[in-house]
Amino acid sequence: MSTLTIQAMDGSGSFAAYHAAPKGDHVKGNVGVVVLIQEIFGVNKSLRETADQVAGLGYHVIAPDLFWRQVPGVDISDKTQAEWDKAFTLMNGFDQAKGIEDLKATLAVARALPGSTGKVATMGYCLGGRLAYMMATRSDADLNISYYGVGLDGLLDEVPQVAKPLVLHIAALDKFVPEQARSAILDAVAGNDLIAAHVYQGAEHAFARVDGVHWDTRSAWIANGRSAAALAEALG
Repeated sequence: MSTLTIQAMDGSGSFAAYHAAPKGDHVKGNVGVVVLIQEIFGVNKSLRETADQVAGLGYHVIAPDLFWRQVPGVDISDKTQAEWDKAFTLMNGFDQAKGIEDLKATLAVARALPGSTGKVATMGYCLGGRLAYMMATRSDADLNISYYGVGLDGLLDEVPQVAKPLVLHIAALDKFVPEQARSAILDAVAGNDLIAAHVYQGAEHAFARVDGVHWDTRSAWIANGRSAAALAEALG
């Protein structure tokens, strides 16, 4: 792994990003890049492990520190109430518009990264799942994958703006996405052939968080397999 430094688009400074290089004997020549979007816990051990796993599929992976404008280098877990309280404080103070700007800056770096084909996908979880959806409607990323994105029902007017493949992984028992919101999301995306929405029965929010308290092996493996197939289709 290494750390990249990315300049903010608004000229306000720079932020760090975890970079995992592609691994495996199947890696030959230039490859695609996955921009991995953090949860409310920062670029923590769980996200870094996920980045390393995705790199094992043969892609460069870049995970930018999106909380840098508040507190750089956030690295907390979901194991204690104090950490949850800190995470929610950071989320509530997070400027999503600036977050999208920082992701677009990361996207530009990813396209020009040595060893990159120029093809880039985003993949995010929880808050990152919401941002991945927003990147699908507001950026030119080649693919966007959203794991249990929060508040998507408030962004459904943007569905017509999706111009590249978008994968939605939705937990049936997600306490942050009640049944009414889930139904609204599924109805809104049903007519768009670029959007694949999958619901995981019996799974709770964060079912694919590595070492997370709600990890669900079956749902995570199925979702990750679908993500791997989508990445192969979009990035090669």
